[in-house]
Amino acid sequence: MKGETDLATLLKGASPVLNPGEYVFCTLATPSQTLLASAVATIKEQEGHTLVLPKVLAEQQGLEFAYVAAWITLTVHSDLAAVGLTAAFASALARHQISCNVMAGYYHDHIFVAHQHGAKAVAVLNRLAT
Repeated sequence: MKGETDLATLLKGASPVLNPGEYVFCTLATPSQTLLASAVATIKEQEGHTLVLPKVLAEQQGLEFAYVAAWITLTVHSDLAAVGLTAAFASALARHQISCNVMAGYYHDHIFVAHQHGAKAVAVLNRLAT
């Protein structure tokens, strides 16, 4: 199933959703299967595995983290080859002094912003639809 590639359509239909909870980025050389299964995202880097985990789980496991994030999902089905979507929302957030960390899934783009900026980031993203 192919996603949307037209930037104007993507921005109008982005419909950002603020997922409940707090999320943290942790790095481990060899994460357990339990942590891998609990992660909302993972990236294998040369230095180790980065896992995005619910903060409460990271704390329970005694894992170190330095950044507490809000997780926003753009509910529009964006094509992985779409051009300009990441630039549009990253630029809009930057104009409001909100940093973002972006991960693309097959169907949706996921944006992690500092937790205290979650609601403001959703408001900024919603304004892109107009």
